[in-house]
Amino acid sequence: MLTGRCHCGAIHYAMPEMEVLHHALCHCGDCRRHAGAPMVGWVMVPAQHLQVTGEPREYRSSEHGRRRFCAACGTGLFYVNEAMLPGMVDVQSGTLDDPAALPPGAQIQLAERLPWMDRLDALPGFERYPG
Repeated sequence: MLTGRCHCGAIHYAMPEMEVLHHALCHCGDCRRHAGAPMVGWVMVPAQHLQVTGEPREYRSSEHGRRRFCAACGTGLFYVNEAMLPGMVDVQSGTLDDPAALPPGAQIQLAERLPWMDRLDALPGFERYPG
């Protein structure tokens, strides 16, 4: 089972790894603005295979899109769009207890990718925050 939670621990979830349809990194402006990050990882699973404890709040981010998050700490957790992806739920992969366990298989919405994302390997890197 893949497990995860919000930052404060008020909401936990679990899903069978064999039910995961894909893991994609999304570069769209909508995801970027909602997460406050240059891209967001999404793991798609049939909704009936996602077990959630706690009560996420829901935000209508578009005509059909619904984003669910923890009301206590603000962590974005889930995305559903019944018009486009009926019966499916996307889970933010950064909230997995072990995000490294499920490598992404694709990048989507590259038309909106920030141009500087192509040059990340050219930036200096530090194992920890430099002092």
